[in-house]
Amino acid sequence: MSASPHQTTGDACANSLDSTDNQMMQEHTYVAKGEEAPGTQKALTAELLFLLAGLAALGALATNIILPAFPDMAVALGTSVIDLSATLSSFLVAFAVGQLFVGPLSDRFGRRWLVLAGLLAFVIGSAICAFASTLPQLIGGRVVQALGVCATSVLSRAIARDLFDGEALARTLTLIMVAMAAAPGFSPMLGGALSSWLGWQFTFAFVGVMAVVLAIHYNARLGETHQADRRSAISIPAILKTYWQLLTDRRFIAPALTMSLVSGSLYAFFGMAPAILMVGFHFSPFGLAIFFASTVFVVFGAGLLVPRLAHRWGQARAVRVGLVIALTGSIVLLVGKEDFVFFSAALMVFLLGMGMVNPLGTAIALHPFGRQAGAASALLGFLQMGCAAVAISVGAMLDVPAYTSLGIILTSSLALAFAAFWTLQ
Repeated sequence: MSASPHQTTGDACANSLDSTDNQMMQEHTYVAKGEEAPGTQKALTAELLFLLAGLAALGALATNIILPAFPDMAVALGTSVIDLSATLSSFLVAFAVGQLFVGPLSDRFGRRWLVLAGLLAFVIGSAICAFASTLPQLIGGRVVQALGVCATSVLSRAIARDLFDGEALARTLTLIMVAMAAAPGFSPMLGGALSSWLGWQFTFAFVGVMAVVLAIHYNARLGETHQADRRSAISIPAILKTYWQLLTDRRFIAPALTMSLVSGSLYAFFGMAPAILMVGFHFSPFGLAIFFASTVFVVFGAGLLVPRLAHRWGQARAVRVGLVIALTGSIVLLVGKEDFVFFSAALMVFLLGMGMVNPLGTAIALHPFGRQAGAASALLGFLQMGCAAVAISVGAMLDVPAYTSLGIILTSSLALAFAAFWTLQ
């Protein structure tokens, strides 16, 4: 990555990140020229893409689908809406911690049985939630849900890394990230409809049935992708060593932190948007759900751009462009007036940049670590959840209006993401 003696320092800085993709391909490609690595699938089919997207989106869908049902759930369980927030925090904590175990286990024993076991646990957790009569029972069911679905979230990325490389990997991860971003946007509308028509229990029934369908389709169409000759030994010291190596390897930690900081700022938006839109701009709950759903189309548009831009510019340069776009939107939000049209425009610019950064940052982080794809994906997910928790907590502690708080969180997160990605030089 360093410049030759005949290059100027400015030229070296300008070109260093753009050469990252090619250098990583040369140094870490595990598919020998002219042959196919075990488990690699040549065809990037729509069926496979939607299967991986479904596995990835299930956790995000389960996180937000119950939000519109909170008032009905509070009455049924004899508790308050505020107390029900424990079902979200317990879900996120279990989800984050569970990933750290799923990744190394899948590198040792393969992906298939962990995906199927995770989906089974999620179905059991969904049933516990649907039949819960007390808040502790509901929280317990949510923990079981999270411990199960964290496997599908982590392993959707690891499976993509098992099967694809280069631009095919970037395209696959783009759809996965679009699905993960779309699920929190659409799930409140879906949850509100199910709760109103059939009762809050059917929100859990819906995601449980979805898990069963995914399990059947995964087992029939894909199965094991991490072949036995590529598996690594497992022990507590080995797991800790693997995570330490990843944390201290800038090829992983720089793009992983970049993606996690940007993704964490998105969670901050979801957390603060109700106060901004419902209190500040007098939105109804249905209007809030519609607004969330509209954000999905911006992320989807970014997903369509990503493969073309990555092919033309290289992945690293496309990430830098996405960071500039997202930072521009966050600064406009921070310094602009408190107006709905202004808010919407600034947010859409931010989401466009975020939709470019997340899939490419993930691809760059996972690419050099084919044999440890499970552990790398798990640590990436943990960092993502950690950054989200910090962003939400800091935003809640700031003694400023929610509109200003969101601008501060987004701008700070993007500035830190810029600094993290720059270390790839």
